[in-house]
Amino acid sequence: MKVVTDKTFATDVLQSDKPVLVDFWAEWCVPCKKVDPLLAEIADSDLGSQVEIVKVNIDENPQTALAYQVMSVPTLAIFKGGERVNSVAGAKPKSFLVNFIESAL
Repeated sequence: MKVVTDKTFATDVLQSDKPVLVDFWAEWCVPCKKVDPLLAEIADSDLGSQVEIVKVNIDENPQTALAYQVMSVPTLAIFKGGERVNSVAGAKPKSFLVNFIESAL
């Protein structure tokens, strides 16, 4: 999965031709570590070809986290056409994540 920073967020996410799932996470966050392999599986699936999945470390990129009011991690947000269309906080099972992504396509 691609790592996105404060400097690259506009280009990598807001200007993307495909919908983008942004995983706002932190190194110290245990639930984030549980979500990460699930997102990797989705990225490698057919669904992963329809959506870009990227990661934003909130500690290293506070401007983006603040701009999108990320209050807890993990927060997953879907961006489409430069706009946030949906978001959810907390670790979720793979089935939920798949439905969450599909609902935005």
